[in-house]
Amino acid sequence: MLASKSGVVLAVSYTLCSLVLVRSTGAEEPITLTSGDIRFEERLIWGEGHYVWGVAATDIDHDGDLDFSAAGVFSDTFVWFENDGHNNLRQLTICEREPGYLERHCFGDLNGDGLRDAVIVKNRTGEILWYANNGTPGDGKLWKRHTLTASFMRAYDVDLADIDADGDLDVAGSAYTGNCFSWFENPGAERVTLEWPQHRFDEGSLVENTRTIVVTDFNRDGRPDLLATATYSGRTLWYENTGDSAQRFVAHEIDSQMHMPTHGRPVDMEGDGDFDVVMAFGIRGPLDDEFSHQAAWYENVGSPGLGTEWKRHHVGKVDYGTEATAGDLDGDGDLDVIASGCSGGTDRSQGVICWFENNGDPRGEWTRHLLQNYPQAGPVMVVDFDRDGRLDIAATSEAGTAYWWRNLGPETPRSTTVSDSSP
Repeated sequence: MLASKSGVVLAVSYTLCSLVLVRSTGAEEPITLTSGDIRFEERLIWGEGHYVWGVAATDIDHDGDLDFSAAGVFSDTFVWFENDGHNNLRQLTICEREPGYLERHCFGDLNGDGLRDAVIVKNRTGEILWYANNGTPGDGKLWKRHTLTASFMRAYDVDLADIDADGDLDVAGSAYTGNCFSWFENPGAERVTLEWPQHRFDEGSLVENTRTIVVTDFNRDGRPDLLATATYSGRTLWYENTGDSAQRFVAHEIDSQMHMPTHGRPVDMEGDGDFDVVMAFGIRGPLDDEFSHQAAWYENVGSPGLGTEWKRHHVGKVDYGTEATAGDLDGDGDLDVIASGCSGGTDRSQGVICWFENNGDPRGEWTRHLLQNYPQAGPVMVVDFDRDGRLDIAATSEAGTAYWWRNLGPETPRSTTVSDSSP
């Protein structure tokens, strides 16, 4: 059972593009912009987050469309936006007045009642909370708070899977400056509201600044493995789920040459049936570092592609690369890469959301397109919110906003062109 989060080195040049902005005449109407050959409708979803470092998309209310969620680090608030199926989002609250740095989160059925519950980290206080979903949106009683653990120093990222194959969802987590990866065993329906047993499977200086934790089955043996990064140690890893309770996870290194790997995703970039990895590098460090500040993807080249051997392919430059993901944005049948950059330098006004067009061969050159200069851009995801068959982009930032860029397709409206001056 998997319940993963919803939803990439060789020198290769990239091409500059132009950014086209169209402002609607009505003050309440969204902005339309063109990036590459795609028109996007830019919608501000949330502007009161005061540092937003968590975003997800899932069908929370089980009505057949994807809802949106975000967490405000300094506003102590965790909210979700109910999708009415007609491109309108209604803000509702999961929790408020919850200090401790609410950040990355995901959804899944933890108590076996068929409803999607919310799991979220509290970074500063080292907690993982879960909120039980009672299935009644808007009545003020939808969510009930439970503490999964209160002893996971600087809890940072979480994902869900049935790790021990006992029929319920467990939680995998990373611990930021706590420098460890752990999984938390679901104690079963009768004890699910109590603290969950913690199993540490890697910790110490070799995994300094643990960030990404994403579930996938890399070796295709039916057991959920984990993609992970140790940012300050410069390591991108995957952990094999052995099925052995004595040594549940075994580490396999994807790369240790690149600096500051931050957030990425498993994805089948070539369509050959195995999982590759797309990754962003450079949330910290000097911009002249040739082994950072970019997006790249790792080809699963072992035979038959079971994670035994990896080859890195450069995608393009992303200053202070924070997160990378992939999806077919332009509808041409291959996967493009979408990335964010969160200025880790002294100028916190910088940041970017960009996408790299796959020109048919992911091992070759990519074309870089600026979507938006977005100060302190953080988590980014690609998902079809409006169910029109085109992938949209959503992202949040340390500046405290959450945006949805709705993909309108390749039509070209009347517009004013603004040059992209980014490198």
